[in-house]
Amino acid sequence: MAGVLALGMYLGHKMPGGQNGDLGASLFNRRQTALEEVMNLLKAKYVDTLKVADLQQEAIDGLLSHLDPHSVYIPPANVADINDNLEGNTQGIGVEISLIADTVHVVSVLTAGPADKVGVRTGDCIIRVNDSTVAGNGITVEGMRRLLRGPADTKVKVTVLRGQKTLDMNITRGLIPLYSIDAAYMTAPGIGYIKISKFSASTYREFMDAMTALKKQGLKSLIIDLRQNPGGYLEAATNVADELLSGDKLILYSKGSNYPKAEYRCNKPGEFEDGKLAILTDEGSASASEILAGAVQDWDRGTIIGRRTFGKGLVQEQYPLSNGGALRLTIARYYIPSGRCIQKPYSDGREAYDEDILNRFNHGELLNPDSIKPTDTVPYHTMIEGRTVYGGGGITPDIFIPLDTSHYTPLITKLYIRDVLNQFTSRYYSAHLPEFANYHDAAAFNKGFEVSEPMFTEMKAFAVADSVPGVNDMKADEAVQVKKRMKALFARLLFKNEGYLMINNTNDPMVMKAIETLNKQ
Repeated sequence: MAGVLALGMYLGHKMPGGQNGDLGASLFNRRQTALEEVMNLLKAKYVDTLKVADLQQEAIDGLLSHLDPHSVYIPPANVADINDNLEGNTQGIGVEISLIADTVHVVSVLTAGPADKVGVRTGDCIIRVNDSTVAGNGITVEGMRRLLRGPADTKVKVTVLRGQKTLDMNITRGLIPLYSIDAAYMTAPGIGYIKISKFSASTYREFMDAMTALKKQGLKSLIIDLRQNPGGYLEAATNVADELLSGDKLILYSKGSNYPKAEYRCNKPGEFEDGKLAILTDEGSASASEILAGAVQDWDRGTIIGRRTFGKGLVQEQYPLSNGGALRLTIARYYIPSGRCIQKPYSDGREAYDEDILNRFNHGELLNPDSIKPTDTVPYHTMIEGRTVYGGGGITPDIFIPLDTSHYTPLITKLYIRDVLNQFTSRYYSAHLPEFANYHDAAAFNKGFEVSEPMFTEMKAFAVADSVPGVNDMKADEAVQVKKRMKALFARLLFKNEGYLMINNTNDPMVMKAIETLNKQ
């Protein structure tokens, strides 16, 4: 035993790098991978100082680039924000901010939240946080969030400018809900509308609260808007589906090479199993959104209205890493009740995968249903009526509504790109708070407020000063669209996203078609 020990010590000393005890022992360990060996050699022998964390991230990204597009590495700096978004809450002061002309504007204040309790108002401009000046110094929205967020019960000093008055406010941070339902209101007699922007840990509770409120207002039929909903928690989507489907119907099943088949079924009486139902989708509806829309379509439970969804049929789990980052790894595919998987192909690489939506637009699919080409030509059939459906590229709607491009004239596009309307409405609102004080809810505002001609003239002068050409030659139909947009932005300042959507959904082609369809059934 002594001889073997001596021989091992001798060989270890003679190994390259043997004068470095830790490295010698590490390299002599044959259980290490080549990647680990390379990293150890780089750290011990490379001529220049290395940024090891950057190297590790690039190595991980390189590995994942050979997998599916949804297996990703999340750096430590981004983990908290991503987790907060999915968990449905964060810690901070309870304001929504917008950066306009290098000035931080408060566009929404959480009712009864920390900022609201000390008197922060929509329209205030934040000019200082603690000892840091944040006005006119190029700060970003993300930089502001880092300053304002922090553990609950810690304090932050915020200085705001209200009109010509400067106010110092000491705010105690708290737990702030991040709502996933943007709006829930009656859009027509007997017809409710619910907009779900993502599927987070709080979505099901929010959905049930919305249903309770709408039922008190005479809910008979329901529109669920999943447009631009990127997905989120699988369980949140299945819980909502369970409220719409009866019995023990299959919602989906998932399986992978190292992941056993798992079924998700309805397991309780639902709140809306019998009422008429429409689901709105577009090319931004993905993942958990497609689970809900797909289950409704496969069971012939409701009508899918809009455009073909994104096509994400992969299931990820998130694993924490020792450096504080996380690996979000695809572990399975999911299959909706008809048996189809709606994951679009990614064999041509991530660049082609990322350009798919642009290619759909260029090929005319967003304007013409005849241009929709399913990548999986194997026909599947819905569970009750036996209608033919396809997988391999999202959920194709039952009723197609094209993308409305008529409103995006060159002039209106310039106003949007330069953020003129958002800047003007924020400034006008801050300077004319008494004008808006009599509107107590979004419905009253929608009915009673109109953009006046003097206000519109003032906006055009603001746009001219911002070097937007052609404003004074605006056509009548362009003026209608701009005024509607201004009204919606004012509504968001007053009543958050619900106010904005209530205005914006007026004459929206998908919403109008859904109302028409539900009234005919």
